[in-house]
Amino acid sequence: MKTIYLKLMSCVGALALVSVAASSALAQCALKPIKPASWLPDTGARHGSLRLVDDDGKDRPSIVGMWHAVFTGQTFNGGTYPDAFQPADNALVVWHSDGTEIMNSARPPQDGNFCLGVWKHDGENRYYVNHFPWRPNDTTGGAAGIGIPQDGIQLTEQIVLSPDGKSYSGTFTLKQYDANGILTVTITGTIAAKRITTETQFSDLL
Repeated sequence: MKTIYLKLMSCVGALALVSVAASSALAQCALKPIKPASWLPDTGARHGSLRLVDDDGKDRPSIVGMWHAVFTGQTFNGGTYPDAFQPADNALVVWHSDGTEIMNSARPPQDGNFCLGVWKHDGENRYYVNHFPWRPNDTTGGAAGIGIPQDGIQLTEQIVLSPDGKSYSGTFTLKQYDANGILTVTITGTIAAKRITTETQFSDLL
């Protein structure tokens, strides 16, 4: 009888140790802080205002979001831009967290006012964009009635995001090619952009 009692107490003791260990492990998991991957609420911020966290996971501003960007031309084929230091483009730009970017330009549709790009980190608060507007013919053609491309453009940008994440600035290079891929025009200039929020008014874009 004594032997059975000792075996029973050993089993109870083992079960108690397992229970304590499991509870401790669950407590450690439950207490582990979870950091949001995309944004954090901004302390004291007004309605709709978020403090975005950088795309590499570090606690600093992110480029992700919607922007109003103004492109100012400085050079044209190595010489002075025809309307030097005047806006060459006025655009709404959206940067996505997956490394893609989309821009709705204020230029005429036949100039390629809707275009797409990809971006990457180029240093702390620095980004590089590779962007392609596609210019179709004014008339349709081909068996399916699809517009025949007359040329294409490659727009590259090197920008720096401000410490507060509310603006960015930098430089751009625009290269225009004909339908055979021959470079015809090169334009360089500067970019200045401001973040668009739920509180932005249309008058802020003028």
